[in-house]
Amino acid sequence: LSKKIQAIYLWWHKPVIDQELLQSLPNLRVIANSGVGMDHLDLKLVASFGVKMANAPRAVSSSTADTGMALLLASARRLVEVYHIAISSSMDYCEADILGVEVAGATLGIIGMGSIGYKIALRAKAFEMNILYHNRTQRKAQEEQAVGATYCKKIDSLLQQADFVMVVVSLTPQTHNLIGERELELMKPTATLINISRGAVVDQEALVTALQTGVIRAAALDVTHPEPLPRDHPLLKLKNVIITPHLGIKTDKATYMITEEAVENILAALNGLPIPNEVLPS
Repeated sequence: LSKKIQAIYLWWHKPVIDQELLQSLPNLRVIANSGVGMDHLDLKLVASFGVKMANAPRAVSSSTADTGMALLLASARRLVEVYHIAISSSMDYCEADILGVEVAGATLGIIGMGSIGYKIALRAKAFEMNILYHNRTQRKAQEEQAVGATYCKKIDSLLQQADFVMVVVSLTPQTHNLIGERELELMKPTATLINISRGAVVDQEALVTALQTGVIRAAALDVTHPEPLPRDHPLLKLKNVIITPHLGIKTDKATYMITEEAVENILAALNGLPIPNEVLPS
């Protein structure tokens, strides 16, 4: 069938797009990704075969923002810990040992204010949070005012002020290990790190040390590196960590919308029309 295939729809990074596969599909014209992140693709390699690429940014923003806020709230109120207490046979606990932290009035620092980051800001505003953000470019004044967000040109300023730091950036060579030992040391000892971007954006060894030594209060991670983590990884043994298996876009509605968006991109490419969400190699 290799000569008949003109399009690939990538779901959860499958199939793996490498040189061997590209050479075996002489009539391939487009690769449509199920989601926004393209770090699993060698964009220059794909482009060298004359194949166009597209992602699905519109469909994923709301569901991913919901995941970010769910992790923030679950960590703040220690939901995983108290769930295990609630279902234990003894229900033996001291109330002082399960105190959480207030979300209302706390400061949320959003690193990466794209469509997902902005929707997180909208949700955080409803929870009466103070919002800081760091981004390559500053949002328009009216967009900032709509969510009450303050721009931090330097990431250090955000890290020093935030009670919750939410990472929402794409994985690139520039963002690999964006949050490392230095950045964690800048955060408040009462702060929580939430990562809904890619695992490799955070230096996991530095994070383990920071969590074990009280440099920061807690972490809530929807992404790790690798995924899943080895079963003996120290992050899996810490009480002040919540880890979910990359839930970001996993809702029935988002899955349907992603597929629709991918089909729209594929049909445009096959019909010689502009691809709505074409991704070009940088």
